[in-house]
Amino acid sequence: MARGGESDEEEGDTRHLIHQQHQTTFQIDDDEEHHLNKNPHTNNTSSSIRSSSSSSLLLLFLFLFHNKRTRYLFAITLPIIILFFYILFSAHDFKSLFSTNISDSDPTLQHSTTMRESELQALYLLKQQQSRLIHLLSSSSNNNSSLRSALTDQLSLNNKIQQALLSSHQFDPQLTNPNFTACTKTQHNKLSGLRKIDWNPNQDKYLFAICTSGQMSNHLICLEKHMFFAALLNRVLVIPSAKVDYEFNRVLDIDHINKCLGREVVLTFEEFADRKKNRMHIDKVLCYFSLPQPCYVDDEHVKKLKAIGVTMNELKIVWTEDVKKPTDRTVHEVTEKFSTNDDVLAIGDVFFADVEKEWVMQPGGPIGHNCQTLIEPSRVILLTAQRFIQTFLGENFVALHFRRHGFLKFCNAKNPSCFFPIPQAAECISRIVERANVPVIYLSTDAAESETGLLQSLVTLNGKTVPLVTRPARNSAEKWDALLYRKKLDGDSQVEAMLDKTISALSAVFIGAPGSTFTEDILRLRRGWGTASVCDEYLCEGEVPNFIAGDE
Repeated sequence: MARGGESDEEEGDTRHLIHQQHQTTFQIDDDEEHHLNKNPHTNNTSSSIRSSSSSSLLLLFLFLFHNKRTRYLFAITLPIIILFFYILFSAHDFKSLFSTNISDSDPTLQHSTTMRESELQALYLLKQQQSRLIHLLSSSSNNNSSLRSALTDQLSLNNKIQQALLSSHQFDPQLTNPNFTACTKTQHNKLSGLRKIDWNPNQDKYLFAICTSGQMSNHLICLEKHMFFAALLNRVLVIPSAKVDYEFNRVLDIDHINKCLGREVVLTFEEFADRKKNRMHIDKVLCYFSLPQPCYVDDEHVKKLKAIGVTMNELKIVWTEDVKKPTDRTVHEVTEKFSTNDDVLAIGDVFFADVEKEWVMQPGGPIGHNCQTLIEPSRVILLTAQRFIQTFLGENFVALHFRRHGFLKFCNAKNPSCFFPIPQAAECISRIVERANVPVIYLSTDAAESETGLLQSLVTLNGKTVPLVTRPARNSAEKWDALLYRKKLDGDSQVEAMLDKTISALSAVFIGAPGSTFTEDILRLRRGWGTASVCDEYLCEGEVPNFIAGDE
């Protein structure tokens, strides 16, 4: 079923943006993986892992101290490597760490929740290590073959350890709680102790949001970053007009933002116009980006602003900043460059802005508030998503964002490609379904029926096809979407896109499309709502497509 809100244009805008939290590249040898899964108790497996571990570690250390450019890899990977090599070399049998003798103890104690949570936390740490290794791999020079080989070895070892950990969850069903799933929620949904900034705006100072790049998902990220800038600069944020941007009031709960802060921090464009008595002038335009054009705003957008009565002074460049190569900026740099006494300020499109990334990406965002998230679907969309889940899916389901339209060219321009043949994608999905032990998959896709039909026939669990559920066309006999119909929101492509995001964000496990801002917005909601799972990942994470077409 086609999903609105994304296009080739949006994906093209993400090439220099998305840092994938869990993306991996390399697939371990099929025979080795099969051997690990089939014979987890053999000494050959343990010795093989230990031998591979020692040689890979030695190789990595040699390059860390030989190549100055990559020494910081040592600081990134050392803690986790020490932990797992300690386990590997000190344990007589690696698998015995995560299993016990059935005759010696009670089955309930053997597979306690505490042990399972520890294993799953270790898996999460491995995924974090994996993402950092792949980031290093993608940024390393193709000419540095020795370094790339060392990184590849470490990624392969990381994958093997993950598989060994996962095999510890293949218990006898009679000995475990039938309601237990290996895909528990992450521990990163606790908002206490996170770094937050207070947003106490001066009520007569405004930041006028301008978002131009890509589609709705990009604009939502742009708005979220504008909120951070507004908090740093103590300004009220003005939401763009639907005449120059999307109709945000149809998909977002704008009042929710003010309620979460307990004060007025955002205004709709109409409210801003009323305050200014329709004399809407942007006093100062300080461009965050200078390239490829000032403020990343084209003449067409300026004309649209003028058409609704918005005038502005000349655009001013404050620093050299390119959307294709954004610089890591600090809060101090932002406040120093963009603080002004002018009443209305604009800084242009900040979709690509890279300011305090880890702070901005934390659960709930960087701003202190009393809710789970600030930017979230409207109440109508949330209720409709819940009603759809109650009608078709139930609590335990996997959500899959299967991005295909225009994605072949986009992915093949990356190294490695992220566009997978249907049979390979089906194998990856089936593995997640088996781990999560779910009966159904919610499919959010723009793929053609020829692709989804083949995918449906290949995704199986215990020899049975797992249903791929999409939102059906409106039927008056079904009442799950009655709210959208009554509010005259049905048939709106952006509403449908936000509905897809909301359903996916509420799933037990989510499989995303690497490089897609649609997927990234779902992950943001899952972090904030506390629905993120240790099994969440990008499609076929850790693999490369088994066939890649040539260039044009």
